Amino acid sequence: MKKCSVVIITHNEEKNIERCLQSVQGFADEIVVVDSFSTDATKNICLGFGVRFVEHAFEGYIEQKNYALAQANNDYVLSLDADEAIDDVLKRNLLSEKHKGFPFDAYEMNRSNYFCGRWIRHGSWYPDRKTRLTNRQKANWGGTNPHDKIIIQPQATLKRISGDILHYTYYTLEELTAQTNRFTTIQAQAMFKQNKKGGYVKLYLSPLAAFISSYFIKLGFLDGYDGFIIACSVSYNTMLKYAKLMHLWRDARKNP
Repeated sequence: MKKCSVVIITHNEEKNIERCLQSVQGFADEIVVVDSFSTDATKNICLGFGVRFVEHAFEGYIEQKNYALAQANNDYVLSLDADEAIDDVLKRNLLSEKHKGFPFDAYEMNRSNYFCGRWIRHGSWYPDRKTRLTNRQKANWGGTNPHDKIIIQPQATLKRISGDILHYTYYTLEELTAQTNRFTTIQAQAMFKQNKKGGYVKLYLSPLAAFISSYFIKLGFLDGYDGFIIACSVSYNTMLKYAKLMHLWRDARKNP
């Protein structure tokens, strides 16, 4: 049986971190929390669970998660966010793979997102598949901030297992709106640095395509009112990202 580390990045997560840490008890051989200098009770809660608590300045989601991955003492690492937890089915299946010595290099699982009092089961937010348990020798974090993802090497083996990561995302519409505004700013800045262009075609058509995909193709309408709100938010996120990117290019042309 191979050992497994759990790594988590945090910043002022006193509301969520205890639930996350409790969910991996009995599975994790080591828990590493990389914190970007929280000012709330996050550190005290973590130390109460006996984790290895590392403080490191935040340089971006991808950069912080790769730093956290490097802190683990074991090759197999389960990466979680502080507002996530593993459900009982996923924990049981992870333990089964652990007892078999982790025969695969990486494991993909579903993530279920919590929105205003209920779990979303359709649309763009479910199954929301994530690769989170990996052999760190064959994977690292990539993507475009803030939407990071684990990228495994081409020759690495991947298995999909049942059970959900429970993602306690938004308790109110205000939280969704604030996060959308913050994340689209980060997205636009990352795209600008990569020399990506937006344009009016993407500004007009991409939001419409995002809504149709989320609400109709991915069956978001089965989540009722919440499914409609989420499809609208996905569309708005897409529009806002490209609008901010266009403004960055406009400012760059004015101030070369």
